[in-house]
Amino acid sequence: MRFTFLCKSKPSSTGKRVAIIGAGIAGLSVAGYLACKGFEVDVYDKQPVAGGLAALAIPSYRIPYTNVAEGVEDLTKNFGVKLYLNTKVMCGERHDEGDDFVKQVADLRNIVKEYDAVVITTGTWRSRKLGVLGEDAKGVVDALTFLYRLRLAEQGLAREAWPKPRSVIVVGAGLSAIDAAEEALRIGAEKVFLVYRRTKKEAPAGEYYVDDLIAKGVKWIELAAPTKIVVENGFVRAVEFQRMRLGPPDKTGRPAPIPIPGSEFTIEADMVIPAVGEISTPPFTHECAEFKQFLNEKGYIVSKGYRLGNTNVFAAGDVLTGPTKLGDACKHGLYAARDVERFLRGV
Repeated sequence: MRFTFLCKSKPSSTGKRVAIIGAGIAGLSVAGYLACKGFEVDVYDKQPVAGGLAALAIPSYRIPYTNVAEGVEDLTKNFGVKLYLNTKVMCGERHDEGDDFVKQVADLRNIVKEYDAVVITTGTWRSRKLGVLGEDAKGVVDALTFLYRLRLAEQGLAREAWPKPRSVIVVGAGLSAIDAAEEALRIGAEKVFLVYRRTKKEAPAGEYYVDDLIAKGVKWIELAAPTKIVVENGFVRAVEFQRMRLGPPDKTGRPAPIPIPGSEFTIEADMVIPAVGEISTPPFTHECAEFKQFLNEKGYIVSKGYRLGNTNVFAAGDVLTGPTKLGDACKHGLYAARDVERFLRGV
């Protein structure tokens, strides 16, 4: 995975410095583009390795970490990109997945002053909640955390991630749900259920991936949504679901799931994995006076393009768009990098 595909060798320096906050695919794509244009690039990331979700959440059989690592090595060894790992850049207080590896915190406001341009590519390191009773029980683990800890263990960065579960329920039908269900099988779960409130046709991951899991032994249950998690002595024991029917399209353009009264049913499980999406994690909160104007009430970055107002700060990738596929994150990073180049050259 080569991020410097626009050039063969490091060009002469422009003397301009750029900080990239977040070493995921979008951030590394920005780094590769700008390094090829002669800018001095520093990349900051709170994780112990670069690569973001591609390195630390997506299963290695989909994207081998060596592919990402080779691209990172090319950036640092051949193009002078400096990598500052275990470093969280932040303005305001917020805890996200992966913060346990942080060894130092840098103030975003200082970074903005030190560099000619700053690009935010911090991704989506928080998970959405199901919003049902019992969600805080032991044994309920969101898909991001489940996959993240498996990857850490694979790379020797953590001990064994999870004890062998007996029965696992994964809620959702996006790529994270698909990966979580397959990984649950891989670690030895006797039963794995994949439950979705719409039908296979509307599954965000696509019918192909759902059918592939069914062929591997995952039980697919559609048109059902969780109503509560049954808890005994603090541990999950089962999930209560309610049947759905599809109504008129909602704001996503897909048929809206409508609950069917009196249709409740229960599935026993000792592990429940909600996989209902991730949330943008920009390096500033509403507590940060200098940047709170660029956040909406839900904490998402608001901008008309990649640049935040008239500042020297830009944003790209999932932190701006929400969760996307890797190809989209790469493309988004390249478009943002082009705007950064124009800004630095005064075009």
